[in-house]
Amino acid sequence: MFIETEATPNPATLKFIPGREVTGGATADFAAPDTAARSPLAGAIFALGGVERVFLGSDFVTVTKSDDAHWAGLRPRVLGALMDHFMSGLAVIDGQGAAAVEDVAEEDREIVEQIKELLDTRVRPAVAGDGGDIVFRGFRDGIVKLHMQGSCSGCPSSTATLKYGIENMLKHYVPEVVAVEQVAG
Repeated sequence: MFIETEATPNPATLKFIPGREVTGGATADFAAPDTAARSPLAGAIFALGGVERVFLGSDFVTVTKSDDAHWAGLRPRVLGALMDHFMSGLAVIDGQGAAAVEDVAEEDREIVEQIKELLDTRVRPAVAGDGGDIVFRGFRDGIVKLHMQGSCSGCPSSTATLKYGIENMLKHYVPEVVAVEQVAG
């Protein structure tokens, strides 16, 4: 098994590409070891120490290191944990996660579908290329609420991506959009 490693725009995060399906289309973001109970893979990576966040994408894993960890020592250990996990045949995630709650007024459903379509076709593929994901959380009074995951969470350029990239694109295609805000979880 060969696992590629790519840098991301977030210097604290590396993207690991095992050359096989990881989650099968869904994503899972684990911001701390105590949130990773339903993922044997994320749990194994957190157990290495020096890991602050694990994000599981459809065909990749991003790992964010803590400030005191160094990639020179951590990267080979993460590669080993990934290799061991995939060779073991264990599930990546046990069961289903809780569905995210979306804050949307019933009269805005059509607008929300347009926003989600643009996010799915134009934004998410680019963000996944950088080892992250963006999740729709709501739309009220012209404000789109999005949650950044993976390498995008805490990335120095994520605010610029939201304001100058995503916000401008959504305003262009969906006139009802006034602003885009980042929200937690």
